[in-house]
Amino acid sequence: MSVRAAQSPPPRSAGAARLIGRERELLTLDARLADPSLRLLTLTGPAGVGKSRLAAAAAPATAGFTAAWSVDLAAVPGESLPETVRREAAALRLTDDGKGRLLLCLDTCDGHGRALATAIAEVLAGQPDLVVLATSRSPLGVSGERLLPVRPLPVPEIGAAAEEEPDELLRFPSVALFVRRAHDIDPAFALTAENAAVVAGICTLVEGLPLALELAARQLRLYSAETLLARLRRRGALLGGGPLDAPERHRSLAALAAWSRRGLPPDHHALLEQLAVFDGGFGLPMAERAAPAGGADTETALEVLLDRHLLTVTGKEEGEPRFAVPEPIRSSCLADLADTDRADAARDRHAEAYRRLLTAVEPRLTGSEQDHWLRTLTGESANLLAALRRLHERGDTEGAAGLLLACRRPWLLSGRLHEGRDWCDRLGTDPSLPEPLRARLTDLAGRFASALGEPETAVRHHRLALEAARRLGDRRQAAAVSARLGAALLRLGDHTAAEDALAPAREALVSLGAAHPAAEATVELARVLRARGEHRKAAGLLEEGLAAHRRLRHSRGVADALRELAAAAEEAGDPAAADSALRESLRVADGLGERTELPGTLEHFALLLARTAAHQQPRVLRLLAAAEALRRALGSRPDEARRVALAETVATLRARLSPADFAAAWDEGRRLAPAGAVLEALAAPAPATGAGADPAEPERQPLTPRQVQVAMLIAEGLTNRQIAARLKISEWTVVNHVREVMRRLGCTSRVQVAWSVGRWP
Repeated sequence: MSVRAAQSPPPRSAGAARLIGRERELLTLDARLADPSLRLLTLTGPAGVGKSRLAAAAAPATAGFTAAWSVDLAAVPGESLPETVRREAAALRLTDDGKGRLLLCLDTCDGHGRALATAIAEVLAGQPDLVVLATSRSPLGVSGERLLPVRPLPVPEIGAAAEEEPDELLRFPSVALFVRRAHDIDPAFALTAENAAVVAGICTLVEGLPLALELAARQLRLYSAETLLARLRRRGALLGGGPLDAPERHRSLAALAAWSRRGLPPDHHALLEQLAVFDGGFGLPMAERAAPAGGADTETALEVLLDRHLLTVTGKEEGEPRFAVPEPIRSSCLADLADTDRADAARDRHAEAYRRLLTAVEPRLTGSEQDHWLRTLTGESANLLAALRRLHERGDTEGAAGLLLACRRPWLLSGRLHEGRDWCDRLGTDPSLPEPLRARLTDLAGRFASALGEPETAVRHHRLALEAARRLGDRRQAAAVSARLGAALLRLGDHTAAEDALAPAREALVSLGAAHPAAEATVELARVLRARGEHRKAAGLLEEGLAAHRRLRHSRGVADALRELAAAAEEAGDPAAADSALRESLRVADGLGERTELPGTLEHFALLLARTAAHQQPRVLRLLAAAEALRRALGSRPDEARRVALAETVATLRARLSPADFAAAWDEGRRLAPAGAVLEALAAPAPATGAGADPAEPERQPLTPRQVQVAMLIAEGLTNRQIAARLKISEWTVVNHVREVMRRLGCTSRVQVAWSVGRWP
């Protein structure tokens, strides 16, 4: 037990200067302590998050306390706890002259339960001038207790870190803490363009837990950042090597995890181990499906695990919470499970839960509920992949094949294209599988290849699948595969062969009552006819296909038909209709969470915008950059004609924009998340319908005289404060003027405003 006495403590303890990323929590803590009605404040959060350091960094003097003592309860035996709290509270009162408030900090209150709560309630009732500041993983349960949650430090988004510059990554407190501690270990260490993505990956993998970040930084004595990240991915986040003067639980993440799980009932512990098997989190229904038989009530156990920060809420899914086992708890549980019978049982329960889920859900992926279930399964992609691996690992090849086939819609939607194709190729060549399953896997491999922009591979797979379907006498499957073969042949440029495959396939699907594949074949046949110059016939088929998809409430089909409608409208010289169709397609795709076709839709929209709105060049460039980043993440590529058009447009924009403006717009675009890219496109002004209309011209976008002044000063590079000083108006007025200037000129940045002003006569 350590006791620290302080008469008139300094405004801020020395530990505050070492805290990184806790500025908001410190301000909140000081404000709470200054509240005269406060009696008990508990800092809650997972072990290793820095609760003790935050409490030590408080400023009792500025909050009006005349004396403050700190007591670490970690080493106090449970039976001695009540007497220890009473003794320290009484000793603190002896240091006071009776004229001020007293602060008693009780550190590490975990696991003491009712005995501690009773002792705190007694001393608070007996000393009206006493305030208790406690640190604990969970609330103490004392009447009047107020809570201040302390969470892990924010981390860069997965996948976005590679696009960030080092200075921008340092804005994330987790990265700043890691770099600071790494520099303490090695003064030559610095965040650079070469190691930025690796450092961000380390911070993300340990989920921003401060103790984990500090232990990871200490490992740089032994490993490079790249090697450290690889070890963490391979072996889990169970770092060691903490300082010898730290409490034992802070010397390694394994010890921290053991401390966190101490005293957990056996059935709760068994559930926690099962939940650690989930990859990417889980919802309550899946936790219940996979829970060990005969264990604790799942909902009650989840509440206990949440209270002890052995579980976190990671977000919402269709209005319901989604959970995850945080690091290092997850790595510790998986390490305990390794090479045991419990591990096989836990993974088997997980795999079976997802197989049952897909069996129940697959019929609903083609009806009015399909959007809901597609979004749900897309969010479960990592768990579905883990279940697939487990089924294959234990030799259940047929079960793995069935699961993979059931994954086709969510994986095509979410962009798991390479994984999907590779698994189809792996399982589809297994001779132990029945031929119908192998044929369907071969066809699915072709669909993934087509989505990746590999029509030659798609044609090869579809032809093999078509031969098998005909050999098996499966008319419906043969017609569906023939339609997909026709679509792949169209992308190869063989219009005659594409029509020969699609036309009879469509008729067969209609006669067999296969509504969804018939609607898809109808839209594809419309594409073929338009490519052959039969525009009227193509328009009729397209209208029929779009209506069928709308009637079937097949959102992905609607989005696809709208893209074809836009291409036809553009070819017919109606940019307004093309723009309208593409906007609706983008909205549908965004609502569905579609990723595979989104880059192509953004490219189409950007190319149309480049032709119809010359003043929108920075936005065009941002959209093209966003589409390229999405394609890079998917591993897909556009067809040759689209690739040439994109290259020409980028070259034109590079020639028209200054190097700085080009670089700024491209950088902004590549950082856009998919939803942000859709919003960027939808924010563009619609094509003008009047002859010679140009929204960049002042007469077409009238500004007031004051707005013209503001726009011209923006073009000079002045800040809002400088503009306010130049025009002798308030800075807030300038902000409002800038917003209105951007709205009227159709701009989303000051760079665009400057560019538009530069085009004024």
